[in-house]
Amino acid sequence: MSPDLRARRSTAGWLRPAGSDPDARAALFLFHYSGGGVSMYSRWPGFLPPSVECRRVQLPGRQDRLEELAFTELAPLVTALCEVISRELDGRPYALFGHSMGALLAYRVAVAMEARGPRPALLGVSGWAPEGFSMPGRALVEGPAEGIVALLRELGTLPGGDLDPELSARVVASMRADLAVCAGYRDDRARVGCPLVAYGGRDDPYLAPGALRSWASRGDGFLGVREFPGGHFFIHDHGPGIAMDLVQLLHRHIAG
Repeated sequence: MSPDLRARRSTAGWLRPAGSDPDARAALFLFHYSGGGVSMYSRWPGFLPPSVECRRVQLPGRQDRLEELAFTELAPLVTALCEVISRELDGRPYALFGHSMGALLAYRVAVAMEARGPRPALLGVSGWAPEGFSMPGRALVEGPAEGIVALLRELGTLPGGDLDPELSARVVASMRADLAVCAGYRDDRARVGCPLVAYGGRDDPYLAPGALRSWASRGDGFLGVREFPGGHFFIHDHGPGIAMDLVQLLHRHIAG
């Protein structure tokens, strides 16, 4: 049995917080970037009003799920995510948002939920586009650890200097698995029926100029691009602004 199939056996522990808020009008599911975890959204519960509950998605193979097998293929990961989210739905509207690899996951979950139902009320994508994004190649995914460490340092997610060997091995393993998920993606130009909004950093080196506009062809409800100062990880400095915009759009489309 492949690691991805074994990892699908359990979908416990995917969400932070584990329980839903019965008083919220809607839920916002957040997907983290490659090599990361829910800690990137640690401040987001404070950015959202009581009407929108914050449900952070933690993939296996990192942080407090380090002992679990990480996914290395996109399709089984999306299937597992749909199962997790479907069990949380109780008739209230929900939105999906992700940054970088998280944007890819949010998009493919929205596509899958289009057929499975119910579809999300809003899809927010950040730092990734279906066209014009520099995806990792198999050479990096299957190459030596030094290449992945160099990428992590380039991204700013690992400090310079010597690293603890055990910590380095763990970080590299989760990043390698996530890069494999991304490298295996083949664009089928799938469309979503829900409103879609894109966010990006003006100086993101991984996005070609105008790449975020490619989202306009992925659905009838494209709400445009919001650009912020910064590079690929602009989200760390502009979380409140992104969250506020998502909440306003979600409330607008719930009311509509």
